[in-house]
Amino acid sequence: MDSDVLSPADAASGASAAGSPGASPALPRHQAPTDRPDAGHEWWRTAVIYQVYVRSFADADGDGTGDLAGVRARLPYLAALGVDALWFNPWYPSPLADGGYDVADYRAIHPMFGDLAEAEALIREAGELGIRTIIDIVPNHISHEHEWFQAALAAGPGSPERERFWFRPGRGEHGDQEPTDWVSSFQGSTWTRTTNPDGTPGEWYLHLFTPEQPDLNWNHPDVRAEHEDVLRFWFDRGVAGVRIDSAALPVKDEALPMLPVDPAPGQHPHVDRDEIHDIYRAWRAVADSYEQPRVLVGEVWLEDAARFARYLRPDEMHTAFNFDLMTQPWDAEAMRRSIRRTLAEHAPVGAPATWVLSNHDITRPVTRYGREDSGFAFDRKRFGTPTDLALGTRRARAAALLTAALPGCLYIYQGDELGLPEVELPREVIEDPMHFRSGGVDPGRDGCRVPLPWSGDGVSLGFGPDDAAEPWLPQPAAFAALAVERQEADASSMLALYRDALALRRDRDDLREGDLAWHELGADVIAFTRGGTVASITNLGGAPIALPDHRGVLLASSPLAAGMLPPDSTVWLAVEPAGDESA
Repeated sequence: MDSDVLSPADAASGASAAGSPGASPALPRHQAPTDRPDAGHEWWRTAVIYQVYVRSFADADGDGTGDLAGVRARLPYLAALGVDALWFNPWYPSPLADGGYDVADYRAIHPMFGDLAEAEALIREAGELGIRTIIDIVPNHISHEHEWFQAALAAGPGSPERERFWFRPGRGEHGDQEPTDWVSSFQGSTWTRTTNPDGTPGEWYLHLFTPEQPDLNWNHPDVRAEHEDVLRFWFDRGVAGVRIDSAALPVKDEALPMLPVDPAPGQHPHVDRDEIHDIYRAWRAVADSYEQPRVLVGEVWLEDAARFARYLRPDEMHTAFNFDLMTQPWDAEAMRRSIRRTLAEHAPVGAPATWVLSNHDITRPVTRYGREDSGFAFDRKRFGTPTDLALGTRRARAAALLTAALPGCLYIYQGDELGLPEVELPREVIEDPMHFRSGGVDPGRDGCRVPLPWSGDGVSLGFGPDDAAEPWLPQPAAFAALAVERQEADASSMLALYRDALALRRDRDDLREGDLAWHELGADVIAFTRGGTVASITNLGGAPIALPDHRGVLLASSPLAAGMLPPDSTVWLAVEPAGDESA
């Protein structure tokens, strides 16, 4: 069997509950960080990180919106799942023009979620269960309600307050043309014109996202100093790291030129400019100044592998999100190529790869993999797309085991461990600006943000108390069958599969630290071993395949029959190390 090997030094790594396919072994209490095999300062290299979208996770006070008290109450569930850290989407005060990514105050908690004392208690209690906390930082922009921007509007043209942003006069005789032709990440305009106190049209300000999210000027020392102070504020409260939103965007060309047709690397006016690395080297110095160094995780969308790797140099970010695999169709060649490319991108800088199947922006795997077009792109999202959820669920189970077997860090978006589908919401309840800025064509991202079902009944399926208000987004009736309490009673459920897989990752050295060796088992199969002793085999074809020689089955996403792996399935096998002739 032909194979090639990648060591953790070239890529990175992953970590026991052996048992029959679908079994759900009893799980030990999650150990405190000092007792963990990955307890050192590089815990993030093999971590399982669970993304919490607070507004939709659990509602303790019954107002229909998730809160930090709800997360605290569900910490035992997260410990039993086997995660190493929680990543929280922005939990700060915000007018919620973009789901909280329009931050009005970085040193406080949105009142709908709780307060600073509640956040501190959550960080402490999660830590006692061996679960670290990662929070979101949004450096590209702030809310239009932030005190800085309000001061800039009040101060007027030419003021020092406006120098923290990108205020410019318009083009044309009357200044009524936008200063540049840049295109928003949410489609449409990137400039909004202000109104002077006398009612006349004023300057324009830049916003790569919504008008409620004015871009900061990172050439200004106040902006740099403020963000470094915010990092210290949260690190001092026990936060283990930060996820950096839109990490390649903050620095702009001061000349604000028109978009070039084919910019040279580092010369795009507002994406991946060379100067941006000075920012993250300064942030890394802050993170490394702590006795237990804090972790920087970048949201970096770049096609150029060499440019991507620059963010992961030893004095910059520790890890960056790998979105490539998440966008691939259910196709063995495409997914295998993506995995190889990801490992190759990370190898030169010794950073661990990260594996992500979805997040708060992306169509959920159960739905995505059940469609004829099973890849993902924002511009292809449409209402009414036909979906085979049974097929999508089989494939999502297989994908969960495939990614959990890869070397590096694994991210799980809340609800994926339950196999929740994307929800096609009524237009009248959608809040996401992507829907509105597309002219209503894009259903938006709220469909993956619907509140979780914890029980099979009640007004909110256990999301809130029995007498609680209805959830802020409506849950479909089909969520009842996928509720946590029902899946915990079913050894073949998606939740049981995730618990088994994470237990194996946590407790087996081969899955956590073993070399990866590729194997050829056919064009429709992705096959590799970890540490020479665990084989992961995913059948993406239309017919069953015979399993290779093995000592036993550790875990399977679908029932096996007569030594065959069904289509759309993954199995983990215990195998003989190469050259080992022992029984």
